[in-house]
Amino acid sequence: MPIKIQSDLPACHTLEKENIFVMTEKRAATQDIRPLKIAIVNLMPTKEVTETQLLRLLGNTPLQIEISLVRMENHESKNTNDAYLDKFYIPSSEIFKQKYDGMIITGAPVEQIPFEDVDYWDELCSIMDYAKKSVYSTLYVCWGSFAGLYHHYKINKQPLERKMSGIFMNQRTVDGEPLLRGFDDTFPIPQSRHTTLKKEDVLACKDLTILAESAEAGVTIIKSKDNREIFMTGHLEYDTLTLAEEYYRDIGKGMNVPLPKNYFPTNNVNRMPTSYWRATAHLFYSNWLNYYVYQATPFNLSSL
Repeated sequence: MPIKIQSDLPACHTLEKENIFVMTEKRAATQDIRPLKIAIVNLMPTKEVTETQLLRLLGNTPLQIEISLVRMENHESKNTNDAYLDKFYIPSSEIFKQKYDGMIITGAPVEQIPFEDVDYWDELCSIMDYAKKSVYSTLYVCWGSFAGLYHHYKINKQPLERKMSGIFMNQRTVDGEPLLRGFDDTFPIPQSRHTTLKKEDVLACKDLTILAESAEAGVTIIKSKDNREIFMTGHLEYDTLTLAEEYYRDIGKGMNVPLPKNYFPTNNVNRMPTSYWRATAHLFYSNWLNYYVYQATPFNLSSL
């Protein structure tokens, strides 16, 4: 699916080198089709890295996608300058003026803060309420999934004694689920978080279905029974070295963090990790776009 983005977005050059089908605004204007409109609410501090990771997974399938990068208005970014955000992002208030086929709400490094103490919490709640009515399918990732489950279903996050970091194998818990179509019987998902969910809390909610879980990482993929919300506690979008970079960063700050599990060969931090979740990541995002966005959304978004 060619992704329509600004030609000068830094991710554009990276993706073109990887042969990901990127379409600039000029070429998109010549195609007489309605693109899927996807909003990415990017809460991660390293905006450019996360943009590239997600756009890579949304590309290279048959239809055109029009991307809107969304920033929080009530938060001052410490890692991305205002000029970059003004050029490539729309403020959150702009999304309320239109409707989208799909939305992605990313993770954020605020897991150990109570939801209500996050400086943009009220703003995010407004976005999540808007998505419930005006977005056909919303994908909540890592902290975003905890935020969505808390806001919509009153399921609270549970603190972990130590950070969960590494690659953990998962098993599907339902048969015939389109989101997991083509997946192996067990499949890897990178995790990087300080919180978890109680399975019994999710099971007690009649509007939710657990799709996958891990013996080590707990519940990992959940959906609402109307298919409008997908919650994933991990980071399938992560690059090969993302967990290593996080580990080195935390150790450099003097933090007592565990070595990422199932990641460094022989647990030797001097050996180069390899990705074995990339195929799962591409399949997951392709399935989401195909079965829960493209095949489900109305042609006329005003009917949402």
